[in-house]
Amino acid sequence: MTGEKDLPTLLAAMHPVRRGGEFVYVLWPHGKPLTGGIMAAVREAEGLTVVMPRADADSMGLSYDFVGAWITLEVHSSLEAVGLTAAVGAALTEAKISCNVLAGFHHDHLLVPVADADRALEVLHELAADNRREGPAPTLVLRTEQPEDRPAILALTAAAFAVSPVTGLPVDGEPEEVGLLRRLFDCPEYLPQFSIVAELDGEVVGHVISTRGWVEELELLGLGPIGVLPRLQRHGIGTALMKETVARANTAGERGIALLGSPEYYSRFGFVPSTSLGVEPPEAGWDAQFQLLPLAVWPGGVSGTFRYAGPFSG
Repeated sequence: MTGEKDLPTLLAAMHPVRRGGEFVYVLWPHGKPLTGGIMAAVREAEGLTVVMPRADADSMGLSYDFVGAWITLEVHSSLEAVGLTAAVGAALTEAKISCNVLAGFHHDHLLVPVADADRALEVLHELAADNRREGPAPTLVLRTEQPEDRPAILALTAAAFAVSPVTGLPVDGEPEEVGLLRRLFDCPEYLPQFSIVAELDGEVVGHVISTRGWVEELELLGLGPIGVLPRLQRHGIGTALMKETVARANTAGERGIALLGSPEYYSRFGFVPSTSLGVEPPEAGWDAQFQLLPLAVWPGGVSGTFRYAGPFSG
């Protein structure tokens, strides 16, 4: 049977399936007969590399570093097809998931870190779905939150924080960010123009809020929470919400924006540890995770401890 060469067709028809078990790469001992459940092998000048079930490697006392989940792209791609591996690799790279590709006669196969297997499947299914859509891609709309948006915002926030960003474990009951949002909507420090929703095809898929905060008497913005529906995370929606917040803040003449979050992520928007600008975090131990973005009219010479809107202390 002839394999498919057309990239959009391949991506649209792609059906990623995880094979059971865990798999490892092993440098096969020189001169040892091939035994066990070897799934693939590559001979190099330095030796023979084999891919095999982890359990077999353990039983044979063979060492390994990488433990992978095996995902098969169930679409018959031609060995002459151009772009499939690149498209899949790019989607997984955007999601910060490493992958190792094995090409068979009928299918391509991926080995991804076991811990990332579920997310990798989600990314691949989304890639296929994106290529099955007819007509132009939907436009992401960023707009000011309206009161009628709030049930959808609270629902997406519950979904976004169903797994704790601190512990990495599922949250028991309603995430605390949901209750915090309810209180922020009703507090004196609520700033309507800084409660921004992202809408896709009429669906609210993301939200960010910034409320009034202070360092001594200097007014700043305190950003958070920010949430995106899990199925659409790592698709640029959070980035769009951040950029819209910064643009609105500069237009409004705000001095700076403070937040608690990952320095690796937020540094891309210009955030730096708050202490480098003379601002202490509200809680001891937050260290570099409490960050500040000085805006166009940042006054300099600031000194003091940041104070969030009232609901944060609740």
